[in-house]
Amino acid sequence: MRMVKGDGVGLAVYEQGDPANPTLVLVHGYPDDHTVWEPVAVRLAESFHVVTYDVRGAGSSDRPRGREPYGFAHLMADLRAVIDAVSPGERVHLAGHDWGSIQGWEAVCTMPELFASYTSISGPCLDHIGHWTRTAGRLRTVRQTLSSWYIGFFRLPVLPELAWRSGLGGRLLARAERHRPSDRIDAVAGLELYRANIPARLRQPRERRTPVPVRLVVPLMDAYVRPETAETALRWAPVVDVHRVRARHWIPLSHPDLVARLVGEHARRHPGPGLPGSAPEFTS
Repeated sequence: MRMVKGDGVGLAVYEQGDPANPTLVLVHGYPDDHTVWEPVAVRLAESFHVVTYDVRGAGSSDRPRGREPYGFAHLMADLRAVIDAVSPGERVHLAGHDWGSIQGWEAVCTMPELFASYTSISGPCLDHIGHWTRTAGRLRTVRQTLSSWYIGFFRLPVLPELAWRSGLGGRLLARAERHRPSDRIDAVAGLELYRANIPARLRQPRERRTPVPVRLVVPLMDAYVRPETAETALRWAPVVDVHRVRARHWIPLSHPDLVARLVGEHARRHPGPGLPGSAPEFTS
């Protein structure tokens, strides 16, 4: 582990594999830290320089206080700082899960020059969702709202913090998904991701398009992101393929072999300028 200076915070960065290989950056979601990617990372490290890091508020990275420090502008500056540190002057391959995928969409849409490919898992672009809700119809919108009930709860004052600190939130998550937050403190700090970013993007969604080749991995049993919501990206990404799998939300932990294969295939298929690689046969 090494510390990289992000946008006013220290970021804990972890590397595996040969640095001479193409670099693949894996971004975790909420309420996790970098270890949620570990089963996938060890498999990809045979062919890639694999980088994971604890986003601000999680793991061994700094936890700034307040809401504003968790906005997209700071998250993007952090990601850029990590890329500059681990792969200076070269494009990287990006994969994100949950909030890591939400961040990934913002990254490939606002600074696409940094990326050769992007794999999105269980985390749609907030702006894409904002546009989708205006045309989806009431029934489809209600279905996704019911799946995303926790978003409204997380934006409430005090109660979400109490739920995580008391251990109740962790017990409910373990019962529903057989998963626990990386740490109660991480879970509390990460609430600001929802509060700082979601309201504005849903009220006034922006144009978010990307030329970066995208692979959508869509877990069909995801309790939080419905497949039709995940696939709102098809309108905004001209180079995109979709891989639907029978799995639940935390697929990097439940199906690491499959996730490693899908991420690795996509990266090899789109090596990018200056990156070695070849395009293997692909079947969806």
